[in-house]
Amino acid sequence: MGLFTKDKNFYRRFFALTFTIALQNVIVFAVNLADNVMLGAYSEPSLSGVALVNQIQFFLQMVVMGVGEGIVVLSSRCWGRKDIDPIRKIVNIGLKFGVIFAVILWAVVFFLPHQTLGLLTNEGEVITEGVKYLQIICFSYVFFAMTNVLLCSLRSVETVKIGFAVSTSTLIINCCLNYCLIYGNFGAPELGARGAAVATLTSRVIEFIIVLFYLKFGDKKICLKLRDFGKMDKALLSQYVRVGSPVIASNAMWGIAQAIQTGILGHLGASAIAANSIATTVFQILSVVSYGAASASGVLVGKTIGEGKIHLVKEYAKTLQILYLIIGVATGALLFFSKGFILTFYQISEASKALAIQFMNVLSVTVIGTSYQVAVLTGIVRGGGDTKFVLYNDSIFIWLVVIPLSWAAAFWLKLPPLIVFCCLKCDQILKCFVAVVKVNFCKWVKSVDKGQIELSEE
Repeated sequence: MGLFTKDKNFYRRFFALTFTIALQNVIVFAVNLADNVMLGAYSEPSLSGVALVNQIQFFLQMVVMGVGEGIVVLSSRCWGRKDIDPIRKIVNIGLKFGVIFAVILWAVVFFLPHQTLGLLTNEGEVITEGVKYLQIICFSYVFFAMTNVLLCSLRSVETVKIGFAVSTSTLIINCCLNYCLIYGNFGAPELGARGAAVATLTSRVIEFIIVLFYLKFGDKKICLKLRDFGKMDKALLSQYVRVGSPVIASNAMWGIAQAIQTGILGHLGASAIAANSIATTVFQILSVVSYGAASASGVLVGKTIGEGKIHLVKEYAKTLQILYLIIGVATGALLFFSKGFILTFYQISEASKALAIQFMNVLSVTVIGTSYQVAVLTGIVRGGGDTKFVLYNDSIFIWLVVIPLSWAAAFWLKLPPLIVFCCLKCDQILKCFVAVVKVNFCKWVKSVDKGQIELSEE
């Protein structure tokens, strides 16, 4: 078997899904980037405060995407068998999980905003600016959760263009309202961080309305009805918990770990917070193709297994690994050569700018590892039904390698922020060795349907 599959339909489906999902993701991240850049031109404390709040948003996003990926693993196989009725029931389950979590998170940050942000930094001015943003933006959490769970449901049946349309509308509305409400243009009040929060909340409500409108009048595959969100199917609930809970736990843990990492840098000063905010946001924008490839792979692997074409799965896996590396190298080069131009949009101190350049240099290398291992583990392996492995792997690297190493570097050895940042990102390279062994030499195609005979890899 060669490194590249000869199935031309595979390439068409993979690249169509990858780039459509990537475009959607780049616009999703661009909403945060718009707040980031516009507030960066307004004041550095506002930029740093909102950067901390965005870590809470990232935690929500990771959990919601975990809920959505659980839907994709189960529903993509049903889609491969053209069995639609279970998909509606799976969506019902996922939507309830997402909403419950969003409500709990809203309650915590709304009633304990200072305490929440105090875990991430001890800079009083930064916390004050962050609270202004947090107490408004938290009302968008439920809308965000419902929108993204529904979009993941549509993605599981290869409907992805609506996600791009929704995210585009969000970005346009957010940027226009930011311009008015942050700076007080066109007669609007000058609200600073609060204005950015109002703009984002408004755009999240509108994107949810657009998704509902599409489900009512545009969707011809799942055909969701209001009655589908009634009583849950206990058998499917059991399957979802078995398959989805490791995914949700893994994503939630990753979100918590990112918040801890931000907290470590946050205690190294306001310059480190601002630099990390800029570097991370730019990285998220430029790495969307890598994450799009991971999402596309999960859908394609799940659907291929559902169609009973197990012999093609391993063939696709070899091709995908080469594509991931190509995407990673291209992303790293783009990040490295564009960093100077990107920083011209920010009005920040020279210390923050110098740190941001150093952080982006590190990310331009580690993104190659990110592109490979994330797509292999969360795309191929998780799409193949082995959802627990990623949880175990992430648990080991986060709690036994990254957090202890970076904590020691920052607070025990008192090393510079650049070294601490390298420690925070080292797992992106180390996980590649695990990914190579797992996908090429271990079993990862598993049954996700209770009572179904275990699928063979041969």
